[in-house]
Amino acid sequence: MVSIHALRAKLALAAICVGAGLALGASSSGVGSGKAAVWHPVWREVKWPFSGDPWGPGKAYICRAADCGAEARIYLRAKMGLCNCATGIEDDADLDRMGDLYLLGGDVVPSGAGRQIVVGQMKGRSRAYALKGPQEAYRTAITIGYSDRCDMVVATGILQRERQDATEPAILEFLNSPAVLRWTETTLGL
Repeated sequence: MVSIHALRAKLALAAICVGAGLALGASSSGVGSGKAAVWHPVWREVKWPFSGDPWGPGKAYICRAADCGAEARIYLRAKMGLCNCATGIEDDADLDRMGDLYLLGGDVVPSGAGRQIVVGQMKGRSRAYALKGPQEAYRTAITIGYSDRCDMVVATGILQRERQDATEPAILEFLNSPAVLRWTETTLGL
């Protein structure tokens, strides 16, 4: 039979071990260490928030702050026949012209040059922007466009953070997810 004092000692030792484990976990995840916390985006589909325009509604997704560190949204839609059939989305001017930033209203200012990306088997570009105006609660926008022959998909991500370095890869991962790739293939008739 275990004495009450031995039981208390074991419980105290267990509490110390659990506390140390929690502290180690918080330290390795960046909580309280001054490092950026690691987050795992969970995108949930929501209603398309924009009224009519020539391209019609698309798909809209939200990632809550608890899953993304700060709220983020993605607006995704196909644009048939808009792309240069030979070159696709060749440069930042193409991406700016074909993107959906006008839906956000206000001013957008490029944060730098865009870069080439790949979604599934399709090539395209990504570029970040600073937002001013009606969507100012969201500080950054990322436009990603990718194409197959003359048809393209445009994704517009808006973020409640100024740094897009962690968010752009998460958006590209989402666009490369099986569900979104299936939607893209079905919509573009691939």
